Amino acid sequence: MTTVMTTRTRSDEVERWPGVATVPSGLKVRVASPVARALFHKAVARLPLCVQMPNGDFSGGGGPDSPLMVIHRPDDFAARVGDSGLIGFGESYMAGDWEASDLTAVLEVFASRVATLIPDFLQRLRGLYIPKQPRSEHNSTQNTRSNISRHYDLSNELFELFLDDTMTYSSALFDDLSVGDSQSWDVFAAAQHRKIDRLLDGAGVGPGSRVLEIGTGWGELAIRAAQRGATVRSVTLSVEQQELAAKRISAAGLADRVQVDLLDYRQVQGEYDAVVSVEMIEAVGHQYWGSYFQKIDSLLAPGGRAAIQAITMPHDRMLATRNTYTWVHKYIFPGGFLPSIRAIEDATERMTTLRVRERMSMGDHYAQTLRLWDERFSARAEEVAALGFDDVFTRMWHFYLCYSEAGFRSGYLDVQQVILDRRNPR
Repeated sequence: MTTVMTTRTRSDEVERWPGVATVPSGLKVRVASPVARALFHKAVARLPLCVQMPNGDFSGGGGPDSPLMVIHRPDDFAARVGDSGLIGFGESYMAGDWEASDLTAVLEVFASRVATLIPDFLQRLRGLYIPKQPRSEHNSTQNTRSNISRHYDLSNELFELFLDDTMTYSSALFDDLSVGDSQSWDVFAAAQHRKIDRLLDGAGVGPGSRVLEIGTGWGELAIRAAQRGATVRSVTLSVEQQELAAKRISAAGLADRVQVDLLDYRQVQGEYDAVVSVEMIEAVGHQYWGSYFQKIDSLLAPGGRAAIQAITMPHDRMLATRNTYTWVHKYIFPGGFLPSIRAIEDATERMTTLRVRERMSMGDHYAQTLRLWDERFSARAEEVAALGFDDVFTRMWHFYLCYSEAGFRSGYLDVQQVILDRRNPR
């Protein structure tokens, strides 16, 4: 188990959280900080949001019932945002420069207007200003295991604290979800099984099926497929996931039907009747989407089908941000990038014999999933600390879950189940 020690000296904190422990300074910050401050207040003046400053003054275009953002250290906030844009915005929350009693609601306001917060002429200059993705985080075969490990090998015990009993770390599919519904924890596991079963149905998984799963998680999909009578090979690059998935599969009495390998999907060989991959394409990197779908195409048996679940974003925003290094890259998912549905269709049509035959949008379900995860994570903060994770990590993880929920609630993000088969069966 890899954890973060709770007892730290100042030097430890600077080493672990350099963007948080130290407020940026220098010529760039002196120039950019007042610009960031002015742009921020100009932007929030148009938003249904209230921003409270330390002296009690308010700004923003919201009324008394609007989400409230409380800025404790405005100079530090402006310095961080001026230095690194949205990365600095997230780091300022991690540092405690600002708070929100309903963090998701505040972030949803920003997410719903993300394309217009910054003037067009400044957006065109983002490539000159925003940090670039480090080459060490490109998802080559040399880098991918490290990228995956930085998130999924944090600690199985950490994920057990906020996931349901199925240990499924992807969007659930709730039964009869209406707008405004608030789902409860007691239906969560059933909703995760509903999601998995729909993917397995779409891929045609049944008795005797040879199934490849790309991205193991903690084994629940492999278990469900094996319970249908399939034989399953599942591949992951997370040592911690492989270990716990194998234990869960063995406990279910299915070790003779499921094989879990520590292996890059690009190195898989063989022939499979179904390929299933849940929220793994986001970790592939846009440079490798063609390779991902070409590999699936090469592994499918005649008449086979693939079923993927993918977090997506609008195509225009994908194009605008594909070379941007973000807070999520730096702290949560190094090397990741979200496709658009158009990008998936373009990659498969240009580079494979696969074609999208069916897709279903379920973004509202992901918003509910993330809300439940965050509620559970927040309620178990003492247990998170007992595992050795410090306060900065806790604030980071809370920001990540709320940031993601806000994306789905605003419609900026979506999640889709996509079924693919071949244009011409071979």
